Amino acid sequence: MAERLSARGLSPLHRSVLETLADLGPHAWLDLAAQVEVPEADASRVIGDLLAQGLVQVMVVHIDGRHEVVTLAPAGTAALGDIQDDMTSVQNVLLASLTKGERTQLHYMLRRVYATAARCGGVRSVPS
Repeated sequence: MAERLSARGLSPLHRSVLETLADLGPHAWLDLAAQVEVPEADASRVIGDLLAQGLVQVMVVHIDGRHEVVTLAPAGTAALGDIQDDMTSVQNVLLASLTKGERTQLHYMLRRVYATAARCGGVRSVPS
C-alpha cells in the first residue's frame, strides 16, 4: 500500500490528512496537525506537498485573529477516491484466499488489536 502511495508522491500521512479533510471538513492549519496527531513541522511539510500538487487549498480567515484554513480541493477529492480504490484493490489481492467470513473475522480481530494498542498509546485511532 505504501508503494502505491509513494508512486503518487504521497505517504500514509498525506493520505491521513486528505481523509481527515474529507471526513471532518476544513481545518485551521494547527488544528489539522493536532487532529492527525503529528508535530506541526510534519503537518506543515505534508500540507505544503499537498498544496504543491493542488490537492488542498489554504484560505486566510480573520475570526478572532488570523487563521490559515486548509480545505480539500476538487483534485484532492478525486485523488482520495483513487487512493481508496487503490487500497481496496491491494486489500482484495492480499485477502483473496480468505472467505467472506474469514475476512470478517480478521477485521474483527484486527479492530480488537488496534483498540488495545490505542489504549496503550501504540496507535492513534481504531480503523473503521
